[in-house]
Amino acid sequence: MITLRNYIDGAFCAPANGRHLDNIEPATGEVYSLIPDSGADDVAAAVAAAKKAYPSWSALTAAERSKHLMRVANRIEERLEELAAAESRDNGKPLKLARSVDIPRARDNFAFYATAILHDWSETHDMGTHGFNYTLRRPIGVAACISPWNLPLYLFSWKIAPALAAGNTVVAKPSEVTPYTAYLLSEILHEVGFPAGVLNIVHGTGPGVGEPLVTHPDVPMISFTGGTATGARINTLAAPSFKKLSLELGGKNPNVIFADCDFEAMLRTTLQSSFANQGQICLCGSRILVERPIYDRFVAEFTARVAALKVGLPSDPETQVGAVVSAPHRDKILNYIALAQQEGGRIECGGHPVDVDGAPNGYFVAPTVITGLPMSCRTNQEEIFGPVVTVMPFDTEEEALALANATKYGLAATLWTSNLQRAHRVAHELEAGIVWINSWLVRDLRTPFGGVKQSGLGREGGFEALRFFTEPKNVFVKL
Repeated sequence: MITLRNYIDGAFCAPANGRHLDNIEPATGEVYSLIPDSGADDVAAAVAAAKKAYPSWSALTAAERSKHLMRVANRIEERLEELAAAESRDNGKPLKLARSVDIPRARDNFAFYATAILHDWSETHDMGTHGFNYTLRRPIGVAACISPWNLPLYLFSWKIAPALAAGNTVVAKPSEVTPYTAYLLSEILHEVGFPAGVLNIVHGTGPGVGEPLVTHPDVPMISFTGGTATGARINTLAAPSFKKLSLELGGKNPNVIFADCDFEAMLRTTLQSSFANQGQICLCGSRILVERPIYDRFVAEFTARVAALKVGLPSDPETQVGAVVSAPHRDKILNYIALAQQEGGRIECGGHPVDVDGAPNGYFVAPTVITGLPMSCRTNQEEIFGPVVTVMPFDTEEEALALANATKYGLAATLWTSNLQRAHRVAHELEAGIVWINSWLVRDLRTPFGGVKQSGLGREGGFEALRFFTEPKNVFVKL
């Protein structure tokens, strides 16, 4: 049994209250480690350490901070196989996915921001004989970084790296559902001699760690990725103190497919955009809208391919769909499938738990395709966050847009067409922060990431993240 520890002020430590939580492996349903059930005392110690380290860290040059971050990136690369195995075991995702996507992206997050700060620039505004203005971007202080369970180290590092690169210190809370790679990151910090107190990692629940962290008077900014309800709670808690917020929240993303698309390319990609990471990616296309001339063909061929996906142990290289993250989440998904049937939906395939050889107690759900539902029903309006998609027909471009935009969310959208004018026209009208045309999840670290409506507040990625973790300061010089 492995017992994880917090990492505060450059040292590993048990929670002040001595309490721990079970950490369960999704594929087996068995407890395999214990994590700190930390509280306000641990948060206070971490914030104090970060506040103490801030003056010296923020005073470093960009080149000096870059070297520290690159050491972390390089060590992630050296421990990639170990980290991938840990991520797969902790989350339930296929090992090959963790090896090819999650851990390389965590490495790249540190490397990208380590080098981005070497190529920053400032703005000047000439006022002729009066003088000139120049604008600085200055770090703010202690950043609270709170990440979710679906892409644990990937999203954890995406928040931490720009915050540190910009000159802030950090207190970070990983999800208590998938804490293990965050703990391994603290080992890496120790191994590379990262300055004490600059990055502190505190494990625990939202009420135990999250609330004391976001309400702490010495924490002026919060970056959070997770559910919309939790984001609303953080917004309420932070508002009286005028804290700076970045909230990346839920999605109910449309995949709009026109009849003139490249059908085979669309089908292959839609299989991925529906069920990658068991559908537990905020960018998955859970509402598939298909132009009527190809609707019947799509349902038949897509369902056949979905039914053929292999659900299995995450460690099996043939597995395409692993375990969902927890028993409560599995039950939530199955309850939504039951609700869809009550609402008049037809299960084209899936819709049930799966027994996997060698893992009788694992949390496996068959990839599920549902048709026959109206857009107004709960199944089409609420985020399920699992291997479940609905399929609906449309007749016109106007109808497609009305259906695509008919939820409270607006994170991402996917659009399939061979008509260049239509592609740009529809992309312009889709209510989403990200639109992929004839593709899905092609990410560029330089681009802004985030949603509209109840999918979030602010943007992450690229220089948007560096701007979030800094404040502009204008200086006027009289000539």
